[in-house]
Amino acid sequence: MNSKSDENQDVRKSTAIDYHWHLAQSETEVDFTELEFALMRCFEGFGRWQSECLGSVSDLAAQGQENALLHIIRMNERPKSIKDLARLTNRDDIPNIQYSLRKLIAAGLVLREGSGRSGVTYRVTDEGRRVTDDFGTLRRRLLIEAIENLPGFADRLSDATRTLNLLSGIYEEGARTAATHRRS
Repeated sequence: MNSKSDENQDVRKSTAIDYHWHLAQSETEVDFTELEFALMRCFEGFGRWQSECLGSVSDLAAQGQENALLHIIRMNERPKSIKDLARLTNRDDIPNIQYSLRKLIAAGLVLREGSGRSGVTYRVTDEGRRVTDDFGTLRRRLLIEAIENLPGFADRLSDATRTLNLLSGIYEEGARTAATHRRS
């Protein structure tokens, strides 16, 4: 075992909490399940953060998904197709993406351009640019300044990004495999 696993085991023994259950019977399963729960909590907190931050800079009452799409549409100052948005967000729920886009269009933050099946793209409006700029300013003030004051946190962010990207691929492969064994 590596020292991190030894530390985790020592902590578990010292707290006298039983971490084992149907999803976590081995030490690896316990560690992975703890990560999954942390990931779920982080995801929910991130969604609330996005909604509250967007609400602070605009009148749009939106969820994190709409906020993410807004920023991705603006990314690199190039219009995006629905196919681009789905790929960049690792989503396959096109009707939900379309619903979010309609909300952004109705709010005056995004424009739909082009026609036909493959010729439609989305870009931010001037108001969308203002909102995303204001969001970025608030984000820097509330989040970035806070993490910049944590020693070594930048390195931890890089490690976390690599780990999450790797896990994304593992989950995708697991989902494909599970889909082939699905009961009818």
